[in-house]
Amino acid sequence: MNLVVVGLSHHTSSVELRERLHFAEKMLPGALMNLREQLGDAGVVILSTCNRVEIYASTEASSGEAHDTIRKFISDWHKVPESEFGEALYEYDGRETIGHLFRVTSSLDSLVVGEAQILGQVHDAFLVAQTEQCADKVTHALFQRAFAIAKDVRTRTSISAGKVSVGSVAVDLAVSIFSDLAGKTVMVIGSGKMGEVTLRSLVTRGVDRVLLVNRSQEKAMSLAERVRGEPLPLDALEENLPRADIVISSTAAPQYLLTPAHFHRALRKRGNEPFCVIDIAVPRNIDPAVKKMDNVYLYDVDDLQSVAAANLDARRQEVDQCMKRIEEGVDQFWGWLQGLVAEPTIVSLAANLHAIRERELHKSLNQLPNLGENDEAVREIMTALSKRITNSMLHQPTVQLKREVADQDPSKVLAFAKRLFGIKEG
Repeated sequence: MNLVVVGLSHHTSSVELRERLHFAEKMLPGALMNLREQLGDAGVVILSTCNRVEIYASTEASSGEAHDTIRKFISDWHKVPESEFGEALYEYDGRETIGHLFRVTSSLDSLVVGEAQILGQVHDAFLVAQTEQCADKVTHALFQRAFAIAKDVRTRTSISAGKVSVGSVAVDLAVSIFSDLAGKTVMVIGSGKMGEVTLRSLVTRGVDRVLLVNRSQEKAMSLAERVRGEPLPLDALEENLPRADIVISSTAAPQYLLTPAHFHRALRKRGNEPFCVIDIAVPRNIDPAVKKMDNVYLYDVDDLQSVAAANLDARRQEVDQCMKRIEEGVDQFWGWLQGLVAEPTIVSLAANLHAIRERELHKSLNQLPNLGENDEAVREIMTALSKRITNSMLHQPTVQLKREVADQDPSKVLAFAKRLFGIKEG
């Protein structure tokens, strides 16, 4: 069984490329089933967020074959030639796959190290795979272990203390531009998890007014009440745009919500007073052509990296502690995974020894004199004794085989064990 991951992230690709390869939530069931069939009933999980697109698989295919299949799947599914994204991909197998997922889930690979949202995103991705029956025994164990380590990292370190979200970094950027948010009006488009985190950060920075725009008026009103904001329906976006000094957008809309034409009209109404616009959605909510406009300063999620880098420098010591815990987890899971390779041989060894036990027990019982009414009791005692002896003899070879396949070439270790014990697996 091979574990592989193929993906790209903010470390290796632009937001434009991630946008083209993004898997919308409604796409996931079909994509999972399609890829699982191509890999031969493998376990498959697709993780697609604003900062990464990653495909994890456990498969009987070789790592190279699995990587090739996944690359072709990405290209065919999105109708994007591999030549346009191949250089941005990273491909891992075995221990590297485990370590990568553990780092991602623990937010050590995030744009904002320590942010909490990624754990929920990975959990949601796994849940879709599980619901579609695309998560096998190995992927199920891998992701459950990743969740446990991520929670452990947050408990045992201070990696998530303070301002650790993409939303808070977006607000930091706005502060760096305006120096002071007092007296400013901020429009937040979207009231999902990202929008809510952004709102909380804005309120602590002293913004004067918050305009909360959302497709669901009920959801917008609920969130607006908690931050004393003004809820607005999505169809009121353009008419209220001139009121905003800062616009922060994070929705799952499949098309642009704001274009240069919207901002041209808004600038005329506000006497060319400048906008600070931060688009933290993928796919993006705001047409990137807006960047070319005067008096509109548009930043996307990739532009937040320099602000996030300062955040990482402040957390370097915590990152080192987290990495130690993750390496421990990788060792433990790798040992378990390699132990699975030895299971068929261990099962065969146990079957062989118990067959010998039963044969010799039968011979011994037949040699005993007639014990009359005590006959059944003696049989039970001798049977139990023979099982305890056989299981005791199995213990050390079983433990040692699992250790050896974790540290050495499993095929050589298992071949030797089969010769040593005369095992012939069907």
